[in-house]
Amino acid sequence: MALTGRAPLAILLGIVPVLLWPTGSTVLTWWAVVLLAVGLDLALAVSPGRLVLERRPSGQVRLGEAGESTLLLANPTRRRLRAVVRDGWQPSAGAAGERHTVSVRAGERTRVTTRLSPTRRGDRRADRVTVRSLGPLGLAGRQRSLDVPGVIRALPPFTSRKHLPSRLATLRQLDGRSAVRVRGQGTEFDSLRDYVAGDDVRSIDWRATARRGGVVVRTWQPERDRRVILVLDTSRTSAGRVDDSPRLDASMDAALLLAALASRAGDRVDLLAGDRVVRARVTGASRTELLGDLVSAMAPLEPALLEADWSALAGAVGGLSRRRSLVVLLTSLEPAAVEESLLPTLATLTRHHRVVLASVADPELARMGRRRDSVETVYDAAAAQRTTALRERTGEVLGRLGVHVLDAPPADLPVALTDHYLLLKSRGLL
Repeated sequence: MALTGRAPLAILLGIVPVLLWPTGSTVLTWWAVVLLAVGLDLALAVSPGRLVLERRPSGQVRLGEAGESTLLLANPTRRRLRAVVRDGWQPSAGAAGERHTVSVRAGERTRVTTRLSPTRRGDRRADRVTVRSLGPLGLAGRQRSLDVPGVIRALPPFTSRKHLPSRLATLRQLDGRSAVRVRGQGTEFDSLRDYVAGDDVRSIDWRATARRGGVVVRTWQPERDRRVILVLDTSRTSAGRVDDSPRLDASMDAALLLAALASRAGDRVDLLAGDRVVRARVTGASRTELLGDLVSAMAPLEPALLEADWSALAGAVGGLSRRRSLVVLLTSLEPAAVEESLLPTLATLTRHHRVVLASVADPELARMGRRRDSVETVYDAAAAQRTTALRERTGEVLGRLGVHVLDAPPADLPVALTDHYLLLKSRGLL
């Protein structure tokens, strides 16, 4: 049973008859009238247990955007339903306007819509739906919470997609779709064209020049159908927060930008995500389906408070392809984690693949290293500089093993990674 604000108001109205007939019997009579009205209201209220509730699929939204959840409520009884419905969701679903006042005639149904703006990536689940069915007088009602499962998936926001047009323009130059052509070791011959000022004289085709009577140069384009394997670390190091977001989310953003660019370049992109076991895998996706498959696979991933088993992940990479590929390790450049787990497996990876390690750097370290306002900030600066020095030393060790290290803040890492890919592409090193 649930009482509304009208019930105490009805009791207060009893002051009027008590002032007119100030006796004990008047008070008891008024209490009896109010209790009778409340009991009658409860008896006439529709039982929430007889209602039929159904939730329509909420689908997917990008983190930072809004979606909706639609709840269908049917009244199969012979009485009119007057109710307040609360569509409960977990706090990170960002539910707004979850309380709805409905009035449904007998045998009919209605729908209520709750606006959802998730504040965290992943699957945000619905809680119970609470229905408070009121009687015709509005004094009291019946209340019950019902389980109506629902979920909305918040996809990675892919904020770095704003850099994609400029990288595609550079790619078109490398592919020879604009006036600029490049020549590099290991690239594929494309066509012949007339010499223009500024062309590399080493690209002149002397035989074709002799036949045509004018200077002719060869044009080249980077090889296609190369393989890019993205390895996303979901171990404990990915749980660290940088600029109020987990490192894992920043790594996802960099992976998505590289995947979008590499697929446009005609290369095949695969994804492995895991720690001690593989948590997600995307292989063999077509160019049109790749980004959709990647964001769907990444969305439910959460950091696991475990050490990464890089030998298992390296074995999974070997199971994907035996041909030479570009393997991008999206992990933290944490000295202890790298030295204990990653270093022993790098020899196998670098022997068969070109390996790049992309790490999310914390810009707070640089800010702490510049502060000298007090004794406390001086100690903080010393600790920050020591941490930075250890990361740089770890990067140098990886470099001697043939791994190219990219260590940049979240906003800069996607750009640095795609620029390095374009550099490898232009030099024919994939």
